[in-house]
Amino acid sequence: MAVHRVTRILPYAPEQLAALVADVRAYPDFVPWITSMRVWNVRDEAPGLHLLDAEAGVGFAFLTEKFSTWVRHDVHAPKVEVGLIRGPFKHLKNRWEFHPHPQGTRLEFFIDFAFKSRMLDMMLQANFDRAVDKLIQCFEGRAKALYGKR
Repeated sequence: MAVHRVTRILPYAPEQLAALVADVRAYPDFVPWITSMRVWNVRDEAPGLHLLDAEAGVGFAFLTEKFSTWVRHDVHAPKVEVGLIRGPFKHLKNRWEFHPHPQGTRLEFFIDFAFKSRMLDMMLQANFDRAVDKLIQCFEGRAKALYGKR
């Protein structure tokens, strides 16, 4: 099992960053290992509370796989939560929280997962910190591309 938390201060509004993270359809455009994204079952749970289901195709040198998640975007909080529907994981949960900060936003990213395959789990554990840092860098780069340098 891997549990990880990342905190960053970014010079963008919380709502901008939450919208960027919630736009899973765009992930193949800026997250190099996401090769495809299919979205379905888009719905509103309540005003400002949007849900959808998504299937991501991922590709690494040693692995190609697909997994499905539900994605819940709370516009008012703002936060984005993700949970597993099916795929190569025993479990997968992540949460992105966006808090106002004098320099823009304090981003809090939490992820908790484990692969069904012990070998895959051990391989990713060895590189987990680097993988999460790279993921956050992808989102930081996308924010600069969308919202400009501040």
